[in-house]
Amino acid sequence: MKAAKALPILMYHHVSPSPGLVTVSPEHFRAQMRWLAEHGWHTIGTRELEDFLAGQPLPHRAVMLTFDDGYLDNFVHAFPVLREYGLKAVIFVITGLIGEGEPRPQAPCPDHKTCKRLITEGRADEVMLRFGELKAMQASGHVEIQSHTHSHLRWDLQYPDPATRLARLAEDLQASRETLMKHLGHTPRHLCWPWGHLEAGYRETATRLGFDYQYTVERGTVTPHTAPSAIPRIAVRDRDGGWLGRRLAWYRRPWLAAAYVRLRNS
Repeated sequence: MKAAKALPILMYHHVSPSPGLVTVSPEHFRAQMRWLAEHGWHTIGTRELEDFLAGQPLPHRAVMLTFDDGYLDNFVHAFPVLREYGLKAVIFVITGLIGEGEPRPQAPCPDHKTCKRLITEGRADEVMLRFGELKAMQASGHVEIQSHTHSHLRWDLQYPDPATRLARLAEDLQASRETLMKHLGHTPRHLCWPWGHLEAGYRETATRLGFDYQYTVERGTVTPHTAPSAIPRIAVRDRDGGWLGRRLAWYRRPWLAAAYVRLRNS
């Protein structure tokens, strides 16, 4: 079997019929997942990523799907499509915003701006996932649940003193780990940093608490030489499967991915 030279990791947030920031429509999401399935792409989980970073081979067409925050629309609109096409994904959840209650296979899914407003108003349950929904997705084998911190804060804006900042960060990360262990039965080792913001001591604090794999919003592709504490991803646009195919053609080749990133960042 021909092995992959690089692993593209796709970054989603919303899959919703309400257009807006960081949102892919259900129609385009289905087209993207259909394209992956029809073109023989393997969607991998965290264990396979760990093995790849340790030098183990991956299938030639390997990709990782990730979702940030833990919005309800991930369960309503994305999960059924993943299950239909036999694909896997990882959802990084803000554990402090996850509530209790029965799963909601059908529910309104507002745009990103409305979601943020409802969360601020204390109405997170209307737009965020519940543990019942996380359990159902986890039990299906199509979705893994990992950490996006407990509160999704910008600690630098909350705590001017660096020592206090790192102490509060450590408390937040520990709360996230304990919450996922309590409700889902596993202690996460994979962390997605909120806001894409990192400062001195952040990565070291997370590693000390057991988050050996840390994901960023930096554009790029993963190779066996990628640092586990600085995993890059690719933001997905609200486009069809052909668009996704063209992006993957670039990001599956390390040299072409590096050239494309330099061009986009110039």
